[in-house]
Amino acid sequence: MSEVHAVRRSRLRSRCSPAGGVAALITRPANVRYLAGSAPAAESGPCEVPPGAALLVGHDGDDVLLGHWDPARDPAGPPAEESGLRAVPLGGDTDPAVASAELAARAGAEALALEEHHLTVARHRAVAAAAPGLKPADLGCAVEAQRLVKDEDEIAALRVAAEITDRALGELLESILVGRTERHLALELERRLVDHGADGPAFPTSVATGTHSGLAGHRPTDRRVEEGDFLTVRLGARFRGYRCQIGRTFVIGTSPADWQIELYEVVFAAQRAAREALTPGAEYREVDAAARSVLAAAGHGAALGPVTGHGVGLEIGEDPRLSPAAMGRLGPCVPVTVEPGVHLPGRGGVRIDDTLVVRSPADGGPELLTITTKELLAL
Repeated sequence: MSEVHAVRRSRLRSRCSPAGGVAALITRPANVRYLAGSAPAAESGPCEVPPGAALLVGHDGDDVLLGHWDPARDPAGPPAEESGLRAVPLGGDTDPAVASAELAARAGAEALALEEHHLTVARHRAVAAAAPGLKPADLGCAVEAQRLVKDEDEIAALRVAAEITDRALGELLESILVGRTERHLALELERRLVDHGADGPAFPTSVATGTHSGLAGHRPTDRRVEEGDFLTVRLGARFRGYRCQIGRTFVIGTSPADWQIELYEVVFAAQRAAREALTPGAEYREVDAAARSVLAAAGHGAALGPVTGHGVGLEIGEDPRLSPAAMGRLGPCVPVTVEPGVHLPGRGGVRIDDTLVVRSPADGGPELLTITTKELLAL
């Protein structure tokens, strides 16, 4: 994999410094992970990238990872140099970003491209003061744009994350749910993710029952599952840094009420329409419109949130954004979520989320990674 990351850094170098002389300073943890190939700082357990590390992509091909390695966490110390990447451990309270700027200046760079959307104003000033001879430039979201299309190794990691997630959810559905709290169920799901090989949850697990069901981003409470409730579950595993997402809605009891069946069928139709719109070349807003129009026709257009879906990868909320105002077109090998939902205040609601990879019709169309049934089950 080290060669893969070297190629990624070379692509970035060519993009930000086609004529040479411009070094790039990477500080956003997911971007450092993407270019350096080490576990991100947010990961649990031993990792090669310490918290707050910075990556200097040198104008001259000399790429350096700077950070504070903790012997208790990384007894082996900084990783050995490989594929043009060397590690420089820092002591004291030295800021890796400031040390990177000083290193770039000593190496003869003329300008330094920064991830200004990630650096605080204070760090930006400190970097500028450390290397006043370097002309500052905004790297923008160049690395995020490079991360948009995934290679097959990245997609393979997403597949494993999805398999773990499906397995954890499937096991929960086989247990007794009535009387248990949202918080308890969420904690059990996260434990099952780890038990099945996940590094941890991809995002805070959401379990919502009764009047809470269908709420996007609901934080589990001590409300207990009751007969007749809608139960909405949203979770995802993190595997080798890559994150997936699934959301399902069930009914607690012997059979759903008529209003529950009707609402579920509308959301399911909206989700299916958006999934079918996931083709290379489709506009982001077209995918959103496919789901939004179904809900609007059923009188629930205002209930859909600002996005129908988003990209996934090293972060759970990557580009692209599938929203009414989003500009751009889908390409092949771009993993996204499709997650329409409707919440009726005082009653509850439905959410159905899947993670898919955009594929051409010749390749079988969108690849569904999360395969837990979308049938409205009565549990």
